[in-house]
Amino acid sequence: MVLQSSAASLILASASTARASVLAASGLSFRIHPANVDEPAIRETLANGTSETTPADVAQILAQTKASAISEISPGALVIGADQVLVCDGEIYEKPADEVAARDQLLSLRDKTHSLISAVACARDGAILWHHDQAALLTMRDFSNDFLGQYLAAVGHDVTKSVGAYQVEGPGSQLFSRIDGDYFTILGIPLLPLLDFLRTQNIVPE
Repeated sequence: MVLQSSAASLILASASTARASVLAASGLSFRIHPANVDEPAIRETLANGTSETTPADVAQILAQTKASAISEISPGALVIGADQVLVCDGEIYEKPADEVAARDQLLSLRDKTHSLISAVACARDGAILWHHDQAALLTMRDFSNDFLGQYLAAVGHDVTKSVGAYQVEGPGSQLFSRIDGDYFTILGIPLLPLLDFLRTQNIVPE
């Protein structure tokens, strides 16, 4: 079901199925055009910069870079870019490269509280019109090694598709003892602030 007041072109500059599902379920009609940006290079540049860059800065810069890149080749379209970073004990995590890396990451997060910061930005014709970020806190329980093995076997390669090596909307929910924060932020896109902005653009109804 589409609940949208404008026929204006809307593009999601992300390959994330979770983000696409959230936007579609909210009643938006959009195309998907993932941005081909070198995320590791951008992260490395930010990490080696002379000024202090916060995890929220990293997420926001990546989101804006994605939105700008696709908007430059999509005249007139409103492009949504998004990114997410995970921070635990001052360390910024990236998506695990494989199942072994995912296991190591989950072990390092076990019995700790980490922060998920999700950023979203909207651009048109190469210019950023709006951006926003917000965080959620998630506490992993002290799960057993046996449970971890069963979890990894159950989810398979999907464990590499998210920065935290889990999807809370699936079996990954069993990893946690407590979650504090907005559900959509955890899924990778602060939906309610985004919808507020889309209303200012007459894309969704007031």
